[in-house]
Amino acid sequence: MTVHLVKLCVGAEAIDDLVTWQNRLQASYGKVFHTTRMVPKRQGDLLENGSIYWVIKRQIRVRQPIIDIEEFVDDQGIRRCHLHLDPELVHTRLQARRPFQGWRYLTKEDAPDDAPNNMQIDEDMPEALRQELTDLGLL
Repeated sequence: MTVHLVKLCVGAEAIDDLVTWQNRLQASYGKVFHTTRMVPKRQGDLLENGSIYWVIKRQIRVRQPIIDIEEFVDDQGIRRCHLHLDPELVHTRLQARRPFQGWRYLTKEDAPDDAPNNMQIDEDMPEALRQELTDLGLL
């Protein structure tokens, strides 16, 4: 059963910040990944078309498919894992999220739909207008 992760994109003010961070990873390591201290117990479900949904400015804005999970022990002997991600960001319909620590599982039913035609939503758009366009099915 497919499951996803939702994660705060700490320090990011916009999607471009996530892109910049991941471009640096790609240039340095030849791949995009996110390192986490907690190893997901539902690895099989995540690797069955699961994605990580990024929260930026209290909204889920984009997702990335998880392509592999690599467990390892760091230099201090702490168990961690790399979530290897598809480098392509898929824009989603916005979904509000309160702050939280770490990551959370997100069911397929609770995950926001992808934005039509991978359309990026203007982050400066007033919330009332964004909600009205969403209600009309345009965002």
